[in-house]
Amino acid sequence: MKLIRYFLIVALIGAAFSFALFSANAQGRRGGGQGGPPPGAQGGEGGPERPSDPMSSPTFGGLRFRSIGPAVVGGRVLAFAVDPNDRARYFIAVASGGVWKTVNAGTTWTPVFDNYGSYSIGAVALDPKDTSIVWVGTGERNSQRSVGYGDGVYKSEDGGRSFRKVGLDKSEHIGRIAIDPRDGKVVYVAAQGPLWSAGGDRGLYKTTDGGKTWKAVLSISENTGVTDVAIDPSNPDIIYAASWQRRRHFYTLINGGPESGIHKSIDGGTTWTKLRGGLPAGDLGRIGLSISPADNNVVYATVEAAAQGSGIYRSADKGATWERTSPSIAQGMYYGQIVADPKNVDRVYIPNVVFQVSDDGGRTQRPLGERLKHVDNHGIWIDPNNTNYLLVGCDGGVYESHDKGSNWHFKANLPIAQFYDVDTDQQSPFYHVYGGTQDNNSLGGPAKTRFTAGIANSDWFVTNGGDGFVSRVDPEDPNTIYAESQNGGLIRFNKLTGERTSIVPIPGKAEESQRYNWDSPLIISPHNSKRLYFGGHKLFRSDNRGDDWRTVSGDLSRGLDRDALPVFGKIWGPDAVAKHQSTALYGNASALSESPKKEGLIYVGTDDGLIQVTEDAGKTWRKIEKVLEIPQDAYVRRLLASQHDVNTVYAIFDNHQNGDFKPYAAKSTDLGKTWTMINGNLPERGSLYAIAEDHVNPNLLFIGTEFGCFFTVDGGTKWIQLRSGLPTIAVRDIAIHRKENDLILATFGRGIYVLDDYSPLRGVKTETLAQESNLFPVKDALMYTRSSAQVGSQGASHFYAQNPAYGATFTYYLKEPIRTKRQIRQAAEREATRKNEPIKYPTRQELRDEAEEEPPALLFTITDAKGEVVRRLTAPAIPGIQRTVWDFRYAPPIVQAAPQLPPGIDPAAFGGGGGGFGPQGELAMPGKYTVTMAKRVGGVITPLPGAQNFNVVAEGTEKMTAQDKTILAEFQRKVIQLQRAVAGATDAATTAKTKIGLMRRAALEAPGSNQTLLNEARAIDKKADEVLQALRGGGGALTDTPPPSINQRVNAITQRIRMSALRPTQSQQDQYAIAAEDFKVAMAKLKTLLEVDLPKLEKSLETAGAPWSAGRLPVWPDR
Repeated sequence: MKLIRYFLIVALIGAAFSFALFSANAQGRRGGGQGGPPPGAQGGEGGPERPSDPMSSPTFGGLRFRSIGPAVVGGRVLAFAVDPNDRARYFIAVASGGVWKTVNAGTTWTPVFDNYGSYSIGAVALDPKDTSIVWVGTGERNSQRSVGYGDGVYKSEDGGRSFRKVGLDKSEHIGRIAIDPRDGKVVYVAAQGPLWSAGGDRGLYKTTDGGKTWKAVLSISENTGVTDVAIDPSNPDIIYAASWQRRRHFYTLINGGPESGIHKSIDGGTTWTKLRGGLPAGDLGRIGLSISPADNNVVYATVEAAAQGSGIYRSADKGATWERTSPSIAQGMYYGQIVADPKNVDRVYIPNVVFQVSDDGGRTQRPLGERLKHVDNHGIWIDPNNTNYLLVGCDGGVYESHDKGSNWHFKANLPIAQFYDVDTDQQSPFYHVYGGTQDNNSLGGPAKTRFTAGIANSDWFVTNGGDGFVSRVDPEDPNTIYAESQNGGLIRFNKLTGERTSIVPIPGKAEESQRYNWDSPLIISPHNSKRLYFGGHKLFRSDNRGDDWRTVSGDLSRGLDRDALPVFGKIWGPDAVAKHQSTALYGNASALSESPKKEGLIYVGTDDGLIQVTEDAGKTWRKIEKVLEIPQDAYVRRLLASQHDVNTVYAIFDNHQNGDFKPYAAKSTDLGKTWTMINGNLPERGSLYAIAEDHVNPNLLFIGTEFGCFFTVDGGTKWIQLRSGLPTIAVRDIAIHRKENDLILATFGRGIYVLDDYSPLRGVKTETLAQESNLFPVKDALMYTRSSAQVGSQGASHFYAQNPAYGATFTYYLKEPIRTKRQIRQAAEREATRKNEPIKYPTRQELRDEAEEEPPALLFTITDAKGEVVRRLTAPAIPGIQRTVWDFRYAPPIVQAAPQLPPGIDPAAFGGGGGGFGPQGELAMPGKYTVTMAKRVGGVITPLPGAQNFNVVAEGTEKMTAQDKTILAEFQRKVIQLQRAVAGATDAATTAKTKIGLMRRAALEAPGSNQTLLNEARAIDKKADEVLQALRGGGGALTDTPPPSINQRVNAITQRIRMSALRPTQSQQDQYAIAAEDFKVAMAKLKTLLEVDLPKLEKSLETAGAPWSAGRLPVWPDR
């Protein structure tokens, strides 16, 4: 069977073209070589338009972020919306990673909500009568400390291909969406409302026209919303709703109040009754509802309550009376759901840290099964046709079970990890990134790999357990990593041995206990790689990598008593529902930075709004109580001492946990004595989390916000969002790899993103973008050995994140799009139509000119150190900053027409030196190169200003002496010249051989006596065989071990010296000499064959009246 399969594959490819080399990572897929438009380009009729403001996001579309995963861990998944007609098709609501769709039971996924107003999702639902209609409620439904906020309800009418917002913009958190089974236009939305403040769109909302209009059918107060809603399938006019009064701030949580409760309507929401019989009195917290599909009289509720009233409650009479079946429930702020089994009225599922299930209405509970599965469960779907089949969403992602939870299949292809922080090492040639994730450990993994397939899950590893936060890597030893877990858990990890050493500062005898933030700040001193600073409510210093510590400050916080701070306008006692649950101790360090310019100049920010400064390594401290208009108690999210100026420091503040989503960024140029706001034009709605400063241009800054990444080239007056490749997502931290000039983002729900080589942004100015074009400096390109590991047999679910394109990347700018004659005509017609004027109809010649016009393009010419052309690439003439990649190859030795491919074969998957057809060109040698840019319009090529020099560097050559580098480079140049000549000669001889074969057939069919012709053709054929035997070896050898051919000798040398970090060996030089000598002889024979023998035979055939053969010019006497 293997042999049959092999020949089928060969036949399929052969039908497409006779000679092609498969490339598993064709450069054309990623904007490299000559394949496809560059990443970030946007098309449309008439081509993309130039943005009205060149200093805006569309201009920078070619600078594309690259997701590097990981998918080895997941992120919080809250809910499923499964097609009732096809369980393999479903949507998932990711708490902070958007909405994802699968049509094949999770074998592959598509993110369908990447470019809308929120990444945080609370609910998703399918219309049961028309499953092309998808409803999405934005804003996570939990009251956990890290939840994101939404911007309303969205609706898709095309199966998730597109969405539009339909209302409730100020709801911020959606608990549930319920659709009337009789009429899909009737929809109820449980809007929890703002978590951190009063007001907003809060309550139960109903639409009867598919979202065009909404009515608040159940409103409680400005502090209380609705968290759950359930429709009685037997009578959809019966509605149950759970109201929820709760408030969180950074320092506390009050998860309930007197306004929480269960409400019932029997008239579709027109009137309501608050249910009481058997339910706990007093303050209630979160309530989850579920009507049993097996018996709609039975309603289950998980009720959080003050005192001892919490538990599972069951009603057998549609809510008239209730019985508490169990006092055991999960924490309401993080779970709060209950799900009735579709078939068994007594079976209920209760999401919890460990998923619980009960077969007696909740009276007794047992674990559903967590073997080899992540805990912290939030959502479940049970197949009503086969209740053994379960889908579960938890903090680890999506799990599937076919045996009721005994065993689980993890969907390890969803890159939805929630990263808090990120750092990089200095490992060469490929650096690693490290960061901490929400409930999925601290991880490390490569930013790129040698594998053509990309970065695999197996490339990632765990440095520390728990909720992961700050990671720091020793700048002098990439094997020493510091990783932090919640509440100050700190370890030192040895990557070589796997050893983890706890280095948490321990109070001495009679010393006060330490307080730590949930995410405690940690830095390695830029002046001493063994020195660490770690922030609790005091600052700790270690000079021996954490083996021991000493305090260098007193209490750095305001020292506030959080129990004395009002919530809902009053002070709450210790018995309030879930008071302080999942809340860090208040009054701790939250940000930390030491000046790279001055040792001992340290800034510390606190969670209660202070900035503390020491200029003498902690001997004395200066307190900054308030910065300009920033609220006094706003959380100090990041401090950044400038690496360019000793007096400059940046501070960003986050006040979203007081219901204030404004961005607050400030800069001081006098050690914090005075400040200037640098918010500029940042969106008013979008809290700030991270800031980074370019190490070359002090005015180039980056900021991470609740909804993306922005940069400024003027120090903060104007900010521009970097959108390309990056979904709407919270950017929690930013790292810059100085050597590679890479920008690395830690996102909270979509893993890690890398912008490879952002250095062109340093040269961006208004005057630069006013020019017709610009070619930016080119980063030296690394040539390294790549691995084409076979992955095709592992299935479509096997996850790989993208590596950057292999080769030298050229970044360029074009001010205006270059339009074709057709596009110019169409634009004129649209303008005439706009002015209500008649259009000018083109003449036949004008239409012919349009059809025959060569498409406009940009041309990039790469030349070597001697000025010889190595390669020419084309790229679409798209406005803005774009990129294209040279894959280190010469032009293909053979130019072939693009064949017609069988259906389903991607032309970009084949070779040709950048995604073309036919054989690939040979790889160039390391050395110095130059690239220039030109434009082609109407077939006319016009050079554009600017040329950039760059180096192609082979891995390991940095350790060579200058003399050895010179000798190697000269030898590489000679070898590649010989290789190109041999390739051309081999192609010419092969073509001649084919032509001679046709001429022999023509001689055989010649009229009259043809023996002389046959003898002449046979003799020439033999000469061709001799030349080909010398060039490429193969057929004709009379021994089992024929001598190496010229091609074999040359290729053997090139394979060894292209990536070499050594001067050429004597053996290599000897092989070159033999190949060069033999090639001179072969070339002389080939030249005689082509220039003398073949023309002579052609003339003889024509004289004899032999049938015409391809390539032979016939003689026509015209008489």
